[in-house]
Amino acid sequence: MYSSSIGGAANTQAGSRVFVYEVVGLRQNDETDKTSYPIRNSGSTFIKVPYSRMNQEMQRIARLGGRIVNIQPLGVDSVTNGKAAPAKSQATSETESKPMQSTDATKTTAKEKHKADIPVNLYRPNSPLMVKCLSNEELVREGGEGTVRHVTFDLSGSDFRYLEGQSLGVIPEGTDEKGKPHKLRLYSIASTRHGDLVDDKTISLCVRQLEYKHPETGEKVYGVCSSYLCNLPVGSEVKVTGPVGKEMLLPDDEDANIIMMATGTGIAPFRAYLWRMFKEQNEGYKFRGLAWLFFGVAYTPNILYKEELEQLQEKYPDNFRLTCAISREQKNADGGKMYIQNRIQENADQLWELVQNPKTHTYICGLKGMEGGIDEGMSSAASKHGVDWSDYQKQLKKEGRWHVETY
Repeated sequence: MYSSSIGGAANTQAGSRVFVYEVVGLRQNDETDKTSYPIRNSGSTFIKVPYSRMNQEMQRIARLGGRIVNIQPLGVDSVTNGKAAPAKSQATSETESKPMQSTDATKTTAKEKHKADIPVNLYRPNSPLMVKCLSNEELVREGGEGTVRHVTFDLSGSDFRYLEGQSLGVIPEGTDEKGKPHKLRLYSIASTRHGDLVDDKTISLCVRQLEYKHPETGEKVYGVCSSYLCNLPVGSEVKVTGPVGKEMLLPDDEDANIIMMATGTGIAPFRAYLWRMFKEQNEGYKFRGLAWLFFGVAYTPNILYKEELEQLQEKYPDNFRLTCAISREQKNADGGKMYIQNRIQENADQLWELVQNPKTHTYICGLKGMEGGIDEGMSSAASKHGVDWSDYQKQLKKEGRWHVETY
């Protein structure tokens, strides 16, 4: 639904505005629908869209196989609906009529368009979006530790969109001890861009209720926002902001190798990755690489989304590996508790071989303490080949192939 600050689209200044979508890859007929067909690669289509129909038009374009690469308000120099604007000069016209050549300038433009297509801060704290809770389900099974909820919200009627790896801001109800509204908290999104129902109308979070002992009184303290979400009744309305984040986005390359290292609710973005890779049937994205998830938890009942992950492993043995570290139940080689860094050290040689592949991306999400152990394991493997891991890791970060989001 729309934010209360927006109200009815037709009665606001925004509601009367018209925007121009620049779209590539639209289907035309059975023959031109082939990805290699020249018409599918010949350029952009421009579509004028009233503000009130932006979300519906996005969904229609997606159904037709198109991809929006740019959105701008309609201005005096804008394009006409469905067609490029008249050429400003003969030179411009001739250039546009020829197939695009793969030059550095072209590649730069493509990168800029890709960056422009990443949704960021569509809604801000001073003008949040109101969404309704559709479901709130417990993920920790009997015998597990704590409570973790999978919470799904309804986005229908709004223009909110997001990508796998981004985060959602949540503003809990109530005020703090100073009487001021609570500040927002960020949560990694656990669903794909199409939502758990694959209808582009929902967004889901994986939330653990934070609890700890007060350092002075010893009293048990519960996190404000996590408790708010974990105890949220279905049907409740919640203020959300965002989306935010570009660090954890998946590469477009369908042949990429994706190494994921998570503890606890750090699995949230990786659930989104895996559902996009294996559970959804996306015409424009067919994953063919290797996805390897290292997942650290305290007890077996704390393996979040366990059944679904095991099903993926069984169905896609050549493309998905699941390696768990269960600290309270398993022992490492030295007889101590089995943590995720121990699993990394056990598989360091294979991981080292993988990260040398330019198609490999590594993602780390979860507790900040996990990073040191991961570096220790990778350093041991790299040293066997006379490589300094610290320097090599810096190069991976520079190449955009080492992604970290810890807390």
